[in-house]
Amino acid sequence: MMAHVPLYAHPNPKKVLVIGGGDGGVLREIARHPCVEEIVICELDKDVIEISKKYLPFMAKGFDDPRVKVNIMDGAKFMEENQSAFDVIITDSSDPVGPACVLFETPFYMAMHGSLREGGIICTQGECVWLHVDLIQPLVKAITPLFHTVEYAYCTIPSYPSGQIGFIIATKAAAAGGEGNTKGCKVPVREPEKDVQRELRYYTPEIHRASFVLPAFAKRAIFGDE
Repeated sequence: MMAHVPLYAHPNPKKVLVIGGGDGGVLREIARHPCVEEIVICELDKDVIEISKKYLPFMAKGFDDPRVKVNIMDGAKFMEENQSAFDVIITDSSDPVGPACVLFETPFYMAMHGSLREGGIICTQGECVWLHVDLIQPLVKAITPLFHTVEYAYCTIPSYPSGQIGFIIATKAAAAGGEGNTKGCKVPVREPEKDVQRELRYYTPEIHRASFVLPAFAKRAIFGDE
């Protein structure tokens, strides 16, 4: 979902950046999109990649795609050096504890905005509405003036606390007549080919739309009384 929601919400994603995600799972799913020409990953810890290749080969096979380029470095620094470069940026981070705290702060979102092309989309790990509204709400409020649209989606995963994990999904305004997303990400603008859909265990266009439908308490807490 973290890969497919932003990618299917973009009409023509050609260049994708992944921050974190050293297990290779997000790369594996991005690789299902033939329109993507280049997949760049920035992972701070090279040992994560090596251990995943050894013990999680079913996920780490994402590194085998020839479109993947690996950078062992700080993602924020990489984005600073690559402005207006990517159609989609996905941050597959750990929880906001220790060094990962900076990935949940406004300056990191400013860095993503700068590295996006016009009409581009970011998707970041957004914690859980049952446990972390006090973290989600101020972050969404802080980045709303920066992005063209800011939305929140979630999916169900039994191994996560409360059985859910959320995503903060935001778009950068597109120039008039330009390519990219202009209306938010709640409705997919592309759909999986039949052979791809048969391989997907969770994502469907219907699940895509439904993932943005929040319980009333969560919608009020994150976005107010709109």
